[in-house]
Amino acid sequence: MHFGLTYDLREDYLRLGFSEEQTAEFDSPETVEALADALRAAGHTATRIGNVHHLVTRLAAGDTWELVFNIAEGLYGFGREAQVPALLDAYGIPYVFSDPLVLALALHKGMAKRVARDAGVPTPDFAVVSTPAEAAEVRLPFPLFVKPVAEGTSKGISASSRVDDAPALRRSCERLLARYAQPVLVETYLPGDEFTVGILGTGADAAVLGVLEVGLRPEAEAGIYSYHNKEHYADLVDYRLAGGPAVAGVERVALAAWRALGCRDGGRVDVRLDAAGRPHFLEVNPLAGLHPVRSDLVILARLKGMTHAELIAAILGHALTRLGLAPAGARRGARPRETRHAS
Repeated sequence: MHFGLTYDLREDYLRLGFSEEQTAEFDSPETVEALADALRAAGHTATRIGNVHHLVTRLAAGDTWELVFNIAEGLYGFGREAQVPALLDAYGIPYVFSDPLVLALALHKGMAKRVARDAGVPTPDFAVVSTPAEAAEVRLPFPLFVKPVAEGTSKGISASSRVDDAPALRRSCERLLARYAQPVLVETYLPGDEFTVGILGTGADAAVLGVLEVGLRPEAEAGIYSYHNKEHYADLVDYRLAGGPAVAGVERVALAAWRALGCRDGGRVDVRLDAAGRPHFLEVNPLAGLHPVRSDLVILARLKGMTHAELIAAILGHALTRLGLAPAGARRGARPRETRHAS
């Protein structure tokens, strides 16, 4: 098949004057090259398109592709991750990963939690604060955890994200509102272990690839998978496959959230335990990072014995099956073990 690749190249935005933090979610040349290599290894051709502006130019020129492998994150607004798939929908071009509705919903953590909660998925109690004055109206017991409502890569999360009283809550909300120009998610702080769950597939076909436990070293910012810890993961974070009695519950919650939100093909769900060891849905990443070395989903796949190319082949296989484009009798590539917990 003839593939197009849509992505946001970090170095392009850095050259335009955007900061390291503003571009933290964007991709490196290594990621784009690794994706192109994986598609070629699977027998396909790959054309590099780039970001939404490049896509607009190509579409206006009449270019088309049989399928687009989309990892473009966008830059502005709650619908930034939905822009590329919305354009592709308008032109009738199929693509890998979730649709515009899911990407916009998942990016806004408050909206995603409302939908998940309505579907019966446990998630910490929360409020969405849009102004400093609204911080005083929050009626949740301390300690609380605050973060921007629509950022990824742990942007806006630091040691000050946990707040223990009303003055600290107001200060943190004021700081985040000013810096990120978007509402702040305030939720009950969960003191237990944190996990990220890799999922492949769509709907009833979705299954857990594995569960990654995030372990912080003594020199890391304590108790928080912060932007600083994530950026310096090689020195501050230990990743390991999770084991023990909590894993089944973590898998169950992650799969229930994935299905309730309508996510497709592959991605991650973050889950954390409360004081009693019960798992709660935190957020979902339906456009998970795919850097060949450092991205969480790739690290998880590697710990499960999958190469980067095998992970991409598995994601692609699920997408082709969903779209009815898989050859008759073809398998989806390396598939995770089935986890059929009731949601």
